[in-house]
Amino acid sequence: MGVPVTVSITRTVAPDHSDEMLAWIRAGSQLATRFDGFLGSGWVRPSPDSAEWHMLYRFADEDSLAAWEASPQRRWWLGAAQGLVGESRIERRTGIEGWFDPPVARDVEDLRPAPPAPPRWKQACVIFLVFYPLSVLANWAAGHTIWSWPLLLRVLAVVLVMTPVMTYVALPWITRRMEWWLQGRPAPWRR
Repeated sequence: MGVPVTVSITRTVAPDHSDEMLAWIRAGSQLATRFDGFLGSGWVRPSPDSAEWHMLYRFADEDSLAAWEASPQRRWWLGAAQGLVGESRIERRTGIEGWFDPPVARDVEDLRPAPPAPPRWKQACVIFLVFYPLSVLANWAAGHTIWSWPLLLRVLAVVLVMTPVMTYVALPWITRRMEWWLQGRPAPWRR
């Protein structure tokens, strides 16, 4: 299984063409939902009169993303905006920093820009907060249950258990609880 990929694109359009842009974005999102591995999309504008539209879409892995990007549906969709939409920046993110990405869906009424990703040292600290105790627990359990297995098989068993626990349970849980610190805001109990 691959790593999810988030694509962030800054597009420009004249502010008096906002309705056309919104219809175009919705059409593209609707087309993308038909592709395997599509995880979501969204957009945000810095202000109602801004020419910039920050768009995001996310796929389960590089292969799913490549299928969408090479599709005739996407070519048709991009062609439908020729002369209306400009592209100024494209960025792809993969790996563990995806837990700290801005949300992939934004409500059209929420015009605040997405917060930047926290510094990597903060991300590492938050990952450590769950990785260390889980690693101790998993290794203790392995030492009491599969201690007779060869080292490589014991490590493989521990990693096979810890990877989904970290990905689907521990990291989302700790990220929600530490969001205030990751984003540099006061602790909830001090507000």
